[in-house]
Amino acid sequence: MKKIFLSLLVVLGTISCSKAQKSEFSPEALTEKLQTLDGKEISFKEILNKHKGKTLVIDVWASWCGDCVKAMPKVKDMQEKSPTTDYIFISMDKTADKWKTGIEKHDLKGEHYLALDGMKGKFGKAIDLDWIPRYIVIDKKGKIAIYRAIETDFDKINATLKKLK
Repeated sequence: MKKIFLSLLVVLGTISCSKAQKSEFSPEALTEKLQTLDGKEISFKEILNKHKGKTLVIDVWASWCGDCVKAMPKVKDMQEKSPTTDYIFISMDKTADKWKTGIEKHDLKGEHYLALDGMKGKFGKAIDLDWIPRYIVIDKKGKIAIYRAIETDFDKINATLKKLK
């Protein structure tokens, strides 16, 4: 019985640690390449460096994701409430055409990138992606303020953005 209990504790501890708040991205995540709207590749680190000194919200989404689409009005409301925050959208769409159509259809304002290998690819694994939409908030010093927020966490995201102003 003790062995079963200890095994269960180890499993639960492992699961809870994998969802833990992180203060920085892994080296694997930083070196991963994403596609720009003009078809070029850029590393995630280069994208983050473009926003140094600014509060940043990263929205990981896909045009085929019902929860992502349903959350778009909340994203736009967040952008209105925090206009000095930078916003980047990283799509998990399978094709560039669907990605670009989704940007236009939902009138998404911000910078846009496409993960080259989808949700279960290297970039998705490097940021511990298990659900979309996924929101990550970075403070002005480049530290992660929120590592894992989903579509039900907008109160938490907005409160964090207010603190980071």
